[in-house]
Amino acid sequence: MKRIRALAGPALTFVAAAVTSVLVAGPVVAAPVSLAALSNYINGIGSVQTDFTQLNPDGSRSEGIVKIKRPGRMRFEYTKPDNSLVLAGAGQVAIFDAKSNLPPEQYPLSQTPLNLILRSTVDWRVSRSVVGHGEQDGMTTVTVQDPNRPEIGTMTMFFEPSPIRLAQWIVTDESGGRTLVKLGKMTAADFPPSTFSITNEARNR
Repeated sequence: MKRIRALAGPALTFVAAAVTSVLVAGPVVAAPVSLAALSNYINGIGSVQTDFTQLNPDGSRSEGIVKIKRPGRMRFEYTKPDNSLVLAGAGQVAIFDAKSNLPPEQYPLSQTPLNLILRSTVDWRVSRSVVGHGEQDGMTTVTVQDPNRPEIGTMTMFFEPSPIRLAQWIVTDESGGRTLVKLGKMTAADFPPSTFSITNEARNR
């Protein structure tokens, strides 16, 4: 499930200075964007696409195009020399390995981090999945984890604040491996139903 998980929580560092007669003010840290506003942003993502760059735990780098149609559908098309595909649709996630003639590996969408942003309605204010909310390097961070399956790892999303934009995410798997996915600017796009059909993709390969 390495590619699915491509799809560590932020920490605030406090520095204690020695007691002196002069107080030095530290840098002002911007307040993170509220969970309500971030939930509204995710819920407002309809049918879009963007380019992505993926940095894998072994140091390798992949690139491609991601197509999203909420709820429940996403398609990661990896470009050469990879040419692999990760496809979410009909409640399943399938991994098509370009180097294999075997059928795709499949997993229930509900058991992958992608489900946390592809579900029909997102409300992180009341979600038990949210285990972290803060600010890092000028971006708002939200760390989510399946409360019923914490062993599968965490997903930390980074949002630019104004206007709100999902810029990247880091998935940390159960072994501590970290995969970073950086996203370009999302643009509206229209896709035929076959774009997210695992059965259709398997038939055409």
